[in-house]
Amino acid sequence: AGAVRAPLSGPAEPPARCVCYGLGRFGRCPAARYQLAFLLLLLDELRVPPARCALFDPAFSAREAAALRALGLCLLPENEEGKHGVEGSATLFYMVHCGKALYNNLLWSNWSPAALSKLVIIGNSFRGIEERLLYRILERDYSYIAKVLKGVEEVALPSHPRYLDTFNDTSVHWFPLDKLQELSPEVWDFVEEPMYQDCEDLEIIRKGE
Repeated sequence: AGAVRAPLSGPAEPPARCVCYGLGRFGRCPAARYQLAFLLLLLDELRVPPARCALFDPAFSAREAAALRALGLCLLPENEEGKHGVEGSATLFYMVHCGKALYNNLLWSNWSPAALSKLVIIGNSFRGIEERLLYRILERDYSYIAKVLKGVEEVALPSHPRYLDTFNDTSVHWFPLDKLQELSPEVWDFVEEPMYQDCEDLEIIRKGE
């Protein structure tokens, strides 16, 4: 939790709410239970009330959904495909091991310096995504990740031998307003919704599937 708090100790506005995508079947999977436990610890550390944390995973069973509600958490009513706007509130997005399209959709939904500066993302390392993909593929399929790489700060979560598979390749990302304002004005002009028509390995469950 301290690794998450450190990047937020500067001028950035602390998160007032949280959105969690892709937690998985925590009723069956120990790694998902650890991720849920860490989420609850984070909410406590950052003083975000559970009622201001909304979750969605199309894999949740009815019993898992009931357990989350019993913990005081909220469930999003539908599959947003990651397209969730901050609506002026500093928001923590907890997205451990989510597909690249979810991060790309989230960035598109908040594609302005004012909105992105209110995002904190805990999820797959953007640097790791950049290193593993050919840039032409990153630019074609996940253009918003590609365009924001020079405007993001990233700190890896500390590794722990017990949780190597649970939080591997996980970083805290935030978007300082001054860095975003240094990007070329043309970066903000193209705001076409991602469609992924040519993407061969789309890691997302579409709305209605």
